[in-house]
Amino acid sequence: MKKIALKIERGPHLAVGLMSGNSHDGVSAALVRIQERRRTPVELLSFKTYPYDTRFRARLLAAGGPGRPGVAEISQLNFGLGRAFAGAALNLVRSAGVPIEELSFIGSHGHTFFHLPPRAANRGAIPSTLQLGEPAVIAALTGVPVVADFRPMDVALGGEGAPLAPLIHLRLFGDRSLGRVVQNIGGIANCTYLPPGAQPDTPGLIAFDTGPGNMVIDGVMARLSRGRERMDLDGRVAAQGAVSSRLLAEMLRHPYFARRCPKSTGREEFGDAFIDRLWSRSRALKLAPRDIAATATALTARTIADAVRRFVMPLGPLAELIVAGGGARNPTLMAMLARELPDLRVLRAAEAGVNGDALEAIAFAVLAYEMLNGRPGNIPSVTGARTPAVLGKLTMPP
Repeated sequence: MKKIALKIERGPHLAVGLMSGNSHDGVSAALVRIQERRRTPVELLSFKTYPYDTRFRARLLAAGGPGRPGVAEISQLNFGLGRAFAGAALNLVRSAGVPIEELSFIGSHGHTFFHLPPRAANRGAIPSTLQLGEPAVIAALTGVPVVADFRPMDVALGGEGAPLAPLIHLRLFGDRSLGRVVQNIGGIANCTYLPPGAQPDTPGLIAFDTGPGNMVIDGVMARLSRGRERMDLDGRVAAQGAVSSRLLAEMLRHPYFARRCPKSTGREEFGDAFIDRLWSRSRALKLAPRDIAATATALTARTIADAVRRFVMPLGPLAELIVAGGGARNPTLMAMLARELPDLRVLRAAEAGVNGDALEAIAFAVLAYEMLNGRPGNIPSVTGARTPAVLGKLTMPP
């Protein structure tokens, strides 16, 4: 059995980071080399996303919807996700030509099944977060130590449990002279503000969820296509439409957008119920399909831009908005962002030398490394937690 103490030996270490996002598309897996004392301490060696089986994805979506899944279904999804995560790790290292025995550890975010942070909890509700993807299954099938379940400690300390990627944003995008926002656009969109010369304890370092990313766009496309399309590929449908200012203004009234930081959100606020509202209002306004897609896309662009103007720009200098995640591959959305923020240089993470699709998977490999060294993984100014804390739980293989 591979021995790992709470202070692992100096690297380099090979590790895999695993992530499943709010889009429910599949498991993103990143193979990285971590060597702490180098100028760039984490190097991406390989990255792939392994789509979920169609039936399994449908079960995930149904379980996270308005119905109440039974305990048996939650338990089976937990173990089923564990198998999917283990399969992704095994397939990734195999395709990269790396023996699984050479991995020091795996960092697994899991799949967020439920997230109710303190500031979103109604009176009497217990703040909580639940990620599925049983780490014991991953460890048993790979034979590699697994660090998982990163969010609960931060929530237990009064934090949002999110975002947790700012640590890797600092290491990969921090700049001595430029103020930058790293804007991830997955199912949910989140941003990290990096003041010039930022460090984890720098005043003014914040990160938060701006609102829906691709989630609402994808939901609209599923309805427009009667389930045949999962997304607006390359933003083609939205590019042909006109934004409904009336519908956009109605959707912008959601209280989350005005809520002050720290804050985080998810499918609970911008999932099926929100999409149903947008859909019903668009039908009442007799909007053409392409106009509905354009308005959903504009909602993401406007809420990102509003968040930057309202919460980030007052904190200090800002020159660039660096976009990562699936939204960076949507030219229509990128063009809307550039129009909304004309004073900033809006660019894709790849233009800054980083694989933006892999960014969150890389982050959880790094968070696992921090946990194994007994170092904090959260930033209290970001999450609102009372104190920095070691995040994650270690599961050893047999």
